[in-house]
Amino acid sequence: QVQLVESGGGLVQAGGSLRLSCAASGRGFSMYHMAWFRQAPGKEREFVAAIRWRGGTTYYADSVKGRFTISRDNAKNTVYLQMNSLKPEDTAVYSCAAVSMGAPDYSGTYSQIKSYNYWGQGTQVTVSS
Repeated sequence: QVQLVESGGGLVQAGGSLRLSCAASGRGFSMYHMAWFRQAPGKEREFVAAIRWRGGTTYYADSVKGRFTISRDNAKNTVYLQMNSLKPEDTAVYSCAAVSMGAPDYSGTYSQIKSYNYWGQGTQVTVSS
């Protein structure tokens, strides 16, 4: 079992930056694949970025590629999302999610909500124009 708590959200102007953190408690954080999803008002939750348990492989949605960077520090039980060149359309509640490294076919399912069985409560990011 792992519990996830996000932080770092806030209000920022377009073109600005934010770094989100997701702190995990419980056992075995280093053995979980981690991801960030977001949900804007009136829209469905969507995939943003993911990182494998060893941290060597990352995945990004096309809409954030080149602007966002996911990373993890297994010694601190934390995964990060560095967001640069923010746009108003990035406004959403950002949530982190986790799934055990043993999940089958993760390379084919990392962007799917149903692939993850642990979720945080989310942190609000608002980008003003």
